Amino acid sequence: MRLNELSPGVGSKFERKRVGRGIGSGTGKTGGRGHKGQKSRSGGFHKVGFEGGQMPFQRRLPKRGFTPLQPNAVAQVRLGDLALVDAEVIDFAALVAAKLVPSSAKRAKVFLCGNLEKKVAVSGLGVTKGAKSAIEALGGTVTMPEAEAPASA
Repeated sequence: MRLNELSPGVGSKFERKRVGRGIGSGTGKTGGRGHKGQKSRSGGFHKVGFEGGQMPFQRRLPKRGFTPLQPNAVAQVRLGDLALVDAEVIDFAALVAAKLVPSSAKRAKVFLCGNLEKKVAVSGLGVTKGAKSAIEALGGTVTMPEAEAPASA
C-alpha cells in the first residue's frame, strides 16, 4: 500500500448541503434555519458566552487571578539534599537556614529522590515511607511530628 493509494472509507465523506436552492432540494426557502428569530437572520449570531441578557457564567464567577487561595504550605525536600544541611538534627529551621525550603512554607516533607551517604537525624518533618527506610538503613533516626505520627491502637 502506498500513500497515493489511500482513500477514505466508503460512506465516511458526505457532499455538503447546498441550502436555499428551491423546494425540491429539501433545504429551500428558510434553508434549515427555521422561521423568524435572531438565528434565522443573516449575521444574527450573538457572541460566545451570551446568555440572553442573563449575567453570563464567566462574569458570575469570582475573579482571583493566578494566586491560589490556599498556597502550597508543604515544601518538598529531596532525600539527597539532606546532605547539604550542616546540623546534627535536621528540622524545619535547619532546612530554612540551608535555603532548601522557602520561609513562606509552613511544613516540609522529605521524599525519596537521590542518594544519601551520611547518617542523619530528622526531627519534626514529614517523611515518606521510602525516605524513612533509606534514612534508617544508614543508621539515621526519624522523629515524626505529632500531627503526622500514625495513631497507635
